[in-house]
Amino acid sequence: MDTIENRLQAVKSRIASACRSAARDPRDIVLVAVSKSFPAADIGAAHAAGQRDFGENHVQEALAKLGALGDRDLVWHFVGPLQSNKTRPVAERFDWVHSIDRLKVAERLAAQRPEPLPPLQVCVQVNVSGEASKSGVAPGEAPALAHAVAGLPRLRLRLRGLMTIPEPTSDTALQRQRFETLRGLKERLVREGLALDTLSMGMSDDLEAAIAAGATMVRVGTAIFGPRQSGGTANPR
Repeated sequence: MDTIENRLQAVKSRIASACRSAARDPRDIVLVAVSKSFPAADIGAAHAAGQRDFGENHVQEALAKLGALGDRDLVWHFVGPLQSNKTRPVAERFDWVHSIDRLKVAERLAAQRPEPLPPLQVCVQVNVSGEASKSGVAPGEAPALAHAVAGLPRLRLRLRGLMTIPEPTSDTALQRQRFETLRGLKERLVREGLALDTLSMGMSDDLEAAIAAGATMVRVGTAIFGPRQSGGTANPR
C-alpha cells in the first residue's frame, strides 16, 4: 500500500543506502519532511510514523499547521524565501530557518526572537547554480554574509551552516559538483573561524549525491507526501 508511512520508510532506506556507499553514519543525517501544500493531517501521519522535522515554505500556510499541530513534539524548519516583513512569526514559531540570503532578514529574526526561546538556528542559502529564479547569494558573496550573520547576538540566533537548491538535473556528476561547491564553502568558513556543522542540501531526486558530498540535512517532500497539486511552487522537491 502506498502510504505516507511506507514512503517515509523508503526514503529512510535510501538515506541508509547512500550512507553505506559514502561510509557515513545514517544517524548523522537529519531528514526534513517538506510538507508545504500538504494538510496538517498528512504531517500528523508522518509524525505517527516517526518523523519529527518538518519544512514549510509559506508563512501563513505554515502558521495554520503549527496551530493545528501545536501539541505535538515537532521541529519546524522554514525553508522558503523569507520577506523581511514576515520575519516576526517565523522568529516566534520556528526552530530553524534555512534560507537566509540577506543580512537584513537575519537581523530582524534575531531582534524578534523571543527571549525565553532557544536561539533560532539558521543557514545561509547559496545559489550554487546561478539560476535567476532561485533565491540565495552567489558563492562569492556567501562568506561575507556568513560572517555578518555569525556576528549577530548568539542568544537570539545561531548560524549553523549553509543551504542550497541546485538546478534539477539527472546528471549525477553535475549534482555532485554543485554539492561539493557548498561543502567547499563550508570548509573555508570553518577555517576562517566559524563553528559550522550543517550542510542542508539534497531533495527527493538528488539526496544520494548530496549525502556523498557531505549533506547533514536533506529536505524531502514529494518522495514522502506524493506529488503536489498543480500551481504549487517547484522547490524544494
